[in-house]
Amino acid sequence: MPDSERIAATVVVSTVVVSTLGDSITEGSPEYDSRRGGDVQSQWQHWATLKHPELEFRNFGIYGQRTDEIAGRLDDAARGADMLVVQGGINDIAQGRSADEAARNLRAMVRRGRELGLRVALANVLPWNNGREEHLDAIRRLNALIEQIAIEEAVPVLRFYETLADPEDADRMASEWTHADGDHPSVAGYRRLGELAFVLP
Repeated sequence: MPDSERIAATVVVSTVVVSTLGDSITEGSPEYDSRRGGDVQSQWQHWATLKHPELEFRNFGIYGQRTDEIAGRLDDAARGADMLVVQGGINDIAQGRSADEAARNLRAMVRRGRELGLRVALANVLPWNNGREEHLDAIRRLNALIEQIAIEEAVPVLRFYETLADPEDADRMASEWTHADGDHPSVAGYRRLGELAFVLP
């Protein structure tokens, strides 16, 4: 066997593990539930896998969790991973917590992920079609803080907000990418997140 063939035969392609940590947007709600399963196409990770077959995505999303609750699961999610995607904040806002408090938790998760030796990306917060004006103001504030964290911690932002925002009303998800509940993306919306918003940290 020629040397070039022997070298090619010994090359092993290793899978890169991407751990995705967050709330229902990471989980794939409402069509996918981490406890009961459901439509896997209702997970942005499904679509990102099709685009990046060299990656193995692990889903650590849990419906309804705030950033402090998400942070408590980080070490488990990071185990065996090469990369970490951190997403969260809308449940803090919905439960009357401040955007600044959510941002502190997100920054701490970014720093903890890097401390564990992972490449880290941070997702911003989607528009909330059912939100009141004070919620929309808090989302704007939190997304501005996420931009600041990304610059200061030198991590990329996954632009979930911009990817699904209605071009005619940026405070809302476009109807064609929104589930009937008004809180979550539809399958088409999750597909856009996986295909367009995900970038390798």
